[in-house]
Amino acid sequence: MSSVAAAHWQEARNLRLAARLQAADPQPPSLGLAREGVLRRAVGLTLEASGCSAPLGSRCRVETAGGRWVDAEVVGFAGDRTYLMPTADLEGLLPNARVVPLRRRGEVAVGEGLLGRVIDSDGVPLDGRGPVRAEQWVGLAGTAINPLMREPITQSLDVGVRAINALLPIGRGQRIGLFAGSGVGKSTLLGMMTRFTAADVIVVGLIGERGREVRDFVESTLGEEGLRRAVVVATPADRPPLARLHGALRATAIAEYYRDQGLHVLLLMDSLTRFAHAQREVGLSVGEPPTTRGYPPSVFAKLPQLVERAGNGADGRGSITAFYTVLTEGDDQQEPIADAARAILDGHIVLTRRIADAGQYPAIDVEVSVSRVMQEITDPAWRERIRRLKRLMAAHSAQRDLIAIGAYQRGSDPAVDEAVARWPAIQAFLGQDVAEASDVAASRAALAALLDDGPAAVAPNRPQEA
Repeated sequence: MSSVAAAHWQEARNLRLAARLQAADPQPPSLGLAREGVLRRAVGLTLEASGCSAPLGSRCRVETAGGRWVDAEVVGFAGDRTYLMPTADLEGLLPNARVVPLRRRGEVAVGEGLLGRVIDSDGVPLDGRGPVRAEQWVGLAGTAINPLMREPITQSLDVGVRAINALLPIGRGQRIGLFAGSGVGKSTLLGMMTRFTAADVIVVGLIGERGREVRDFVESTLGEEGLRRAVVVATPADRPPLARLHGALRATAIAEYYRDQGLHVLLLMDSLTRFAHAQREVGLSVGEPPTTRGYPPSVFAKLPQLVERAGNGADGRGSITAFYTVLTEGDDQQEPIADAARAILDGHIVLTRRIADAGQYPAIDVEVSVSRVMQEITDPAWRERIRRLKRLMAAHSAQRDLIAIGAYQRGSDPAVDEAVARWPAIQAFLGQDVAEASDVAASRAALAALLDDGPAAVAPNRPQEA
């Protein structure tokens, strides 16, 4: 970001802050009268309390040895028993301990003071820079938007990655999944889009990932300049499942707040699979029956509830363009969470281990990746070039083994002949260094140069790299 642009952005931020401080409500709504209970049972992750009067979704505090308190959330009830799930470790828990409902629901503190901060699933700062100043409070679960009031996706969004900008164009307000197995480059691709995407605010949810990645993402990927317009919600894998759920919900609620201020928000969540795993742990702990590969029904109900909160706002009040990483266990694209995510997202980008092992990064498999808003944000000439390149890549893939061993005979198939001749240029086009940015105009020009240079000279029949 140039110094002039940074100064303009800072001035706009200060004006928004001054306008909202006048009407800020610093206190979340109260729950009214609350009645204490007693802890009767603790099995695994589930706590059972009796005599506790607290509604579903509200927060309680459970007393432990040494006078400490542990936060928990009401996740169910049966008769006079209330089921709670802790958001922190349960060390020192005692039988018949006091269970005290809090007088406030789980709310999210939001405001301009969040920009540049790193917080956990409870909104507690992790960056050592003191408390976050709240301008107002919003609900953790968000507010549903009438689907007929949402603005349609009509504008292309520059994400800085040539293969995506040219072949899988993204629209402002689209929800996209990044599907890949472990170690194929999901986080690296997310980092590229974080640095290069044209957005007013970036909200990052690091859900259930390795703890060391948090600092690496903040310092190396975002950097000081990128962090100024970003909010990072970090809930590592060692946190309880309810905390991981709250991390994803909090990141989405923060993105919704900025969208409602008329800003264009980029929401990056790594990963949607860990969110599903956390809900699976919660569901099984409260007695839900396992159905598809051990996932209870609540998992498949929670996924669309989370994803549908992103997208364009009503009446042109900003947008949330969301990227969700989906971990395909064993590179199985039919894994239940991957299959469910494909059905509720506006497109998917698949990263393939075969391409990564060949040394091409980002390892995007263009043939099986789809952007469902391509028709709305591209012109006919652009779409024809995309289809043409996909046909060439499909033709090359169909004969990959024969080409690799030199058994393919030139002249057998004109499409394969052209694909073989253009293959080095296609690979160069799809590859991109992590520090290199390519905007939409440059990506389209590179695609046109790749395909519109007249008939390709057919190379001699020799073994080609698969």
